[in-house]
Formats: sequence, structure tokens, C-alpha cells
Amino acid sequence: MRYSPLLSTALCRVIQPRPYVRRRPQVQQLAKLRLSPPSSMSGIPFLGALLGRSSSSNAASMSYPDQRTNDEWQAVLNKEQFRILREKGTEPAGSGKFNKHYPDQGVYTCAGCNAPLYKANHKFQSGCGWPAYFDSIPGAVTRHEDRAFGMTRTEIVCSNCGGHLGHVFKGEGFSTPTDERHCVNSISLNFSPDDKIVESGPKESKA
Repeated sequence: MRYSPLLSTALCRVIQPRPYVRRRPQVQQLAKLRLSPPSSMSGIPFLGALLGRSSSSNAASMSYPDQRTNDEWQAVLNKEQFRILREKGTEPAGSGKFNKHYPDQGVYTCAGCNAPLYKANHKFQSGCGWPAYFDSIPGAVTRHEDRAFGMTRTEIVCSNCGGHLGHVFKGEGFSTPTDERHCVNSISLNFSPDDKIVESGPKESKA
């Protein structure tokens, strides 16, 4: 079959392949973008925890009488003491030397600065795996809200140096005068068998 010259020219233009143009894939362009979470996300407790940020920054910014630097603390604390007291770590349950320690008298002091924290008669058996106290020496412990790991808890620290002790829980049903459980790391504590605490002083600080 024969076509007219005009029709043949039109068909050639339609059938003739277009030159290949290599285009950069969109994925490669996206790969060059740096994906980072907005700074505002750190204000969301759960997302802040996932990003490794704790919302209990008020604890770190508070001023304590003992103002030693991290370098100075590392000079007097062993590695595990520094991890727990200064970096807010936690010892494994049931591993602490004071977990099943129930003396008749004496005082538990801060392992960092030796400030008195708890009396022997504050301690009770909770079965939680960490030393438990239903109360502290007045003014010895400061509380902070802790929203790390996507939950809200109450952190307790030494009022003298800010060393991390553990957390306090309330309303668990223990038959104690306060119905509170100060769950404390043994590594955060020392013990003195001499009970020489002056009972007068300010009430426990809460922040």
C-alpha cells in the first residue's frame, strides 16, 4: 500500500524514537537531604525519650551546695558510682549490697558527698530488688519529675550534691507510715552504724 508523501512524513515523525534522556532518580535527590527531628519534638516526653533526651532537665540545672565538676567527681568515684550518681544509671535488681541489709540503727549516707540521707528505721522490706525506705531525713532528699523512657516518675537526688539516688513511688499499699517507697540504688549509698542525726531541719525539698 502506498501513502501520500505528506502522510509518510507524518508517520515517520510519530514512529521515530525520541532520544533517551537520563534523569536522576528522585530517590538519589532525597538521599542528599539530612533528615533530623525538629527541635520542638524534644518537648514531647515520649519522643524526647526516644531521642535520648530526658525532660527532667530542671534536676541538672538546679544549684546544689556541692558544686564539683564531672572531672572532680570522676577523681573520687569509681566507674559504676559515676554512672549511677552522676549519669542517672540503675544497678541490676537484687545486686546491691544494701538490698537485704536491715540494721537496728545507723545512717545511710550519700556515696558521693557523705551527706546523711536515711535512718536505719526508715528501711523496710519491699521485695522490689532495691533498698526501700518509707521516708528520708528531713531536707536530705530532693524530688524532680522524670519523664524519661516515655513515662512520668519522681526522681530523688541528694540535696547536697544532686547525686542520683533512684525514684520514689506512692500508693503501692505498703503498711508504712507514709505509703511511699524510696527505691534507691545501693551504689548511691554508704552506711554508718553510728546514728548521730539531728532531728531538726527543713522538710524534704520538692521541685
